[in-house]
Parts: sequence; C-alpha cells; structure tokens
Amino acid sequence: MSLKPLLVLAALGSLAAAPAAAQERPNAGRDLVRQLGLEGLSGKKLEVAIANAEVHPLGSSKNPIRENMPTGERAYLARLRCPGGEAPAFARKGNVGAGVYGNTVDHYQVTCPGAAAVDVYMDMYHDGPETRPIAGFTIVPVTTAR
Repeated sequence: MSLKPLLVLAALGSLAAAPAAAQERPNAGRDLVRQLGLEGLSGKKLEVAIANAEVHPLGSSKNPIRENMPTGERAYLARLRCPGGEAPAFARKGNVGAGVYGNTVDHYQVTCPGAAAVDVYMDMYHDGPETRPIAGFTIVPVTTAR
C-alpha cells in the first residue's frame, strides 16, 4: 500500500475524533483529500456526473447519497423513516471503492421491522445534507445546521 492512502486514513480518523466546531468547514475530509491530490470530480465534471447519476435510484451504487463526512451519513440515515413511521436500523458494511463521483463510497444496510435489508450507498465527500429519502422511506426534515 502506498503512503498516500495511509495518510488519508490517519487524517480522516483524526477528523472524526475532532470536536464538532473543528468540522464546521463545508467538508474538511474532501479538502484534505484534494490537498493530497486524491480528489474526486469537481466543477463541471461533477455537475455532469450528478446529472447522469440522477437517472438512477437515489442511494444506489450509481447514484449514492451525497453527504458530508461520516457524521453526515449517519445523520441522513437517522432521519429516514420506515413505511410505519419508525426509524430503521442501519449498519455500515464497509466501502466499495471509487464511485461515480471519483470518491470512495460507503455501503450501508438499512432495515425496517419485518422487512428485508436495503442496500444504501453514500459518498461522504460532498456538502450535504441530502433532503430526499431513498425509495420506500420518508425522511425527517433537517432542522438544525451541521
């Protein structure tokens, strides 16, 4: 393994442990990845990729939820509601490599009582918060700034 991925992992780990006030930038993890030369798409290329992804279901591997760091991913999942109105259980299954925006994508499984798990894919290198629910769910509106 080269040194750059190890530096990214170490730096992201320190960001996750940092106080919330230190993470108030639009996306400190994305900024760090770009500084290390490992950035995904940006500018017009990102706009085109988002437009192309929107033809696929939100939360699929071809249209991952665009969120802000692991805290944004978990906040999005915590706002989802099952068809009966209850919050689903969710578990991170790992990352699946580079996604359609050129960033590492996380895989979660989301489960409602009495239903099969739903695979949800998320890209944490965006501003967030995503306000739309994935298919079959509703979502609680964002009420506080992150």
